[in-house]
Amino acid sequence: MNNLSVAYEPRPPAIPPWLNKGDNAWQMTAATLVGLQSMPGLVILYASIVKKKWAVNSAFMALYAFAAVLICWVLLCYRLAFGDQLLPFWGKGALSLDQKYLTRRAAVPESTHHYSNGTIETKMNQPLYPMATLVYFQFTFAAITTILLAGSVLGRMNIKAWMAFVPLWLTFCYTVGAYSLWGGGFLYHWGVIDYSGGYVIHLSSGISGFTAAYWVGPRLKQDRERYVPNNILLMLAGAGLLWMGWSGFNGGAPYAANIISSIAILNTNISAATSLLVWTSLDVFYFGKPSVIGAVQGMITGLACITPGAGVVQSWAAIVYGVLSGSIPWYSMMILHKKSTLLQKVDDTLAVFYTHGVAGILGGLLTGLLAQPTLCRLHLPVTNTKGAFYGGGILFAKQLVAALFIIGWNFVATTIILVLIRIFIPLRMPEEHLMIGDDAVHGEEAYALWGDGEKYDSASHGWHIPTHAQELAPTGFSHGARGVTIDL
Repeated sequence: MNNLSVAYEPRPPAIPPWLNKGDNAWQMTAATLVGLQSMPGLVILYASIVKKKWAVNSAFMALYAFAAVLICWVLLCYRLAFGDQLLPFWGKGALSLDQKYLTRRAAVPESTHHYSNGTIETKMNQPLYPMATLVYFQFTFAAITTILLAGSVLGRMNIKAWMAFVPLWLTFCYTVGAYSLWGGGFLYHWGVIDYSGGYVIHLSSGISGFTAAYWVGPRLKQDRERYVPNNILLMLAGAGLLWMGWSGFNGGAPYAANIISSIAILNTNISAATSLLVWTSLDVFYFGKPSVIGAVQGMITGLACITPGAGVVQSWAAIVYGVLSGSIPWYSMMILHKKSTLLQKVDDTLAVFYTHGVAGILGGLLTGLLAQPTLCRLHLPVTNTKGAFYGGGILFAKQLVAALFIIGWNFVATTIILVLIRIFIPLRMPEEHLMIGDDAVHGEEAYALWGDGEKYDSASHGWHIPTHAQELAPTGFSHGARGVTIDL
């Protein structure tokens, strides 16, 4: 008997009766797409959008978080977010490594929804694939949330403080939002809609990132005043991975390859494209020229905004999401920020508060208005859920309350975590490291460019060529912060 036939034997564990091969294949594909958004998507985007001297450090912060979150996830955090109830907003943490646990049918144990009289309204959410698939899929969401947060503190956070912060924030911030809205917590059963992370991911990373930026402190003045991307074309490559990966982000949220998954993917792309065009148009109208960085920001706000409602709104509504996500975050970043002394005091490096926090809450509130009853019935545990435009005004109020809970929890918990860390580890790099960058922090640089931390060698750099010797030969050397600078 060959290996292929063994893999398709009808007895467990190869193909148990509950396994749907199509759903399992799609869910693992969706998980991989979401994983690619972080590694290499955000690794490339972060390394390219920052100044050259911070390219390695920014990429490493994302890379480290991706690895650290996975280990914490399987050791404790998955079941804090999707396990049995400990508190109305938190599960019972436990290992997710046991073979019996991972090979059984996936389930979210606290997702059974009851009527007020105690009878079952919606059965437990049990996807038709193994628990291992669900554990990995949800890990990729936890990882990208943590990496998005990092965008607020690039260019000055002590890497050792970041290494301590990641597991603590995952444990005490992310899992609370995930359990409350997805794992069967109080907001889930109250009927709040967060289809794929507008609150759990984008609002939480925006608020926690802004809070962390305050506690870590600002970048050097010269870095804030002139923070030029070191490679715009690679930045676009990272942004492209982010956009295309979002099909797995929102398409995988129903835990099945079903109708809602298809609607969500189409809506996601419509919103992103619309938002990008609106943001670019506003840049041209107000500043006279289109900004490539601005286009990427508009793309991101469109993706973040549609996320809380992607599978429960009609596709014409996705255009509404895109128009508003391309204009309201643009206004908050380009106009309101410059007028607010308070906002300017916090140095949010990549404007995560605006591109994810503002866009996330905007999308959640729009879902409270535009959630379509038929689509809600196909996906949500609470029957008769509908947006205010369809007669369900109470949903908008619930969406607002949920946003306030996520904002409050992330602000307080992030503050406590950072205050505790700074007792043992400085949150901010030393001033000399801030001046030098990657070479001081990692002993490595992104580009091996002569004259940028590299000593002149005539044999390597071509000054020995006779025809150029007198015309181009260096006349002196001066030692700068980054190494040897050659005066021609």
